[in-house]
Amino acid sequence: MRTRPLKVALLGCGVVGSEVARIMTTHADDLAARIGAPVELAGVAVRRPDKVREGIPAELITTDATALVKRGDIDVVVEVIGGVEPARTLITTAFEHGASVVSANKALLAQDGTSLYASADQHGQDLYYEAAVAGAIPLIRPLRESLAGDKINRVMGIVNGTTNFILDRMDTNGAGYSEALDEATALGYAEADPTADVEGFDAAAKAAILAGIAFHTRVRLDDVYREGMTEVTAADFASAKRMGCTIKLLAICERSADGESVTARVHPAMIPLSHPLASVREAYNAVFVEAEAAGRLMFYGPGAGGSPTASAVLGDLVAVCRNKLNEATGPGESAYTQLPVSPMGDVVTRYHISLDVADKPGVLAQVATVFAEHGVSIDTVRQQGKDGEASLVVVTHRAPDAALSGTVEALRKLDTVRGVASIMRVEGE
Repeated sequence: MRTRPLKVALLGCGVVGSEVARIMTTHADDLAARIGAPVELAGVAVRRPDKVREGIPAELITTDATALVKRGDIDVVVEVIGGVEPARTLITTAFEHGASVVSANKALLAQDGTSLYASADQHGQDLYYEAAVAGAIPLIRPLRESLAGDKINRVMGIVNGTTNFILDRMDTNGAGYSEALDEATALGYAEADPTADVEGFDAAAKAAILAGIAFHTRVRLDDVYREGMTEVTAADFASAKRMGCTIKLLAICERSADGESVTARVHPAMIPLSHPLASVREAYNAVFVEAEAAGRLMFYGPGAGGSPTASAVLGDLVAVCRNKLNEATGPGESAYTQLPVSPMGDVVTRYHISLDVADKPGVLAQVATVFAEHGVSIDTVRQQGKDGEASLVVVTHRAPDAALSGTVEALRKLDTVRGVASIMRVEGE
């Protein structure tokens, strides 16, 4: 074993960073044995230097992250501060000064992963980011390495634990959205401002990363269609149960039927109870991968939290340190296909539409005519009426999203349609 330690700089010492530092210290001998050299925590960049950080010597703490990554003796920089800046500048500076990078920064990777890959390649360094998607679940490395010889056609999953907890509570306990969100906040699953989670921004960033790796093409955050789940109601869950389904916020990345383009999207969807993703409970994550040779694979586990995320960071750290010892680098960006990202209007799937209509003869015929005029075939219809008011639930066959949007706009103009109560896609069939 080499005696000179590999030096690691840690950027950020919050929930994840502090756990990374703890594991590096308590498991130092095991990590050294697995890597082939000791690993030394050489510096920790923080915003609040006066905060007590148990187990981290005070002399390692600094507020000058730039100086830390410029030191020249740093072998690996672990970035867990999040956000776009200053993280992007710190990472590229680390590459310029001879350090590889392990990051958990999904927002930055989704927005500007291409330039980070280019900088890493230019300076002969590694960029690893297993912790950026689905916490402790080994997902990035299987997609980049284990399935590198296969053709992946679809990746569909639950990649945000907060939203899954909320929807699970609404499903199993009959809780309303606000009540379920309050419980998630009290348990620490939801932030004080839950917008990034419940509006789908967090899942969209992860979808961009997954699509780029799975399809060997460049997919940015702006390419991902996004809908949040704040409008999901108890009535939607009641309808889902009548169909033998439940509701999940899904990230879906797929190739087109002709293989000439890809799509990436995040939105609530009904999925059959028979689908493996339907049984994912609480704040867990799960990702379903469909590949030509390997078939269907599912990756499941805790998708967030200090310890699970730190586990993924340390796994990357071991891999990057091994590469350092061997004077090699791991896989970089693979974007050779350069497939275009198609708009949401091209996506073909089924739909569940709930309408508030007048309870009188001829309404169903008018509604059916609108669907037919827009080329959307109806699978089933359920109607309930009382005292001049009625609800009409229509489930369609597969149709392009653009056709469905046109249908809904036309339905809103009918005098007999009082309102479109909900529209939800049906996936996983």
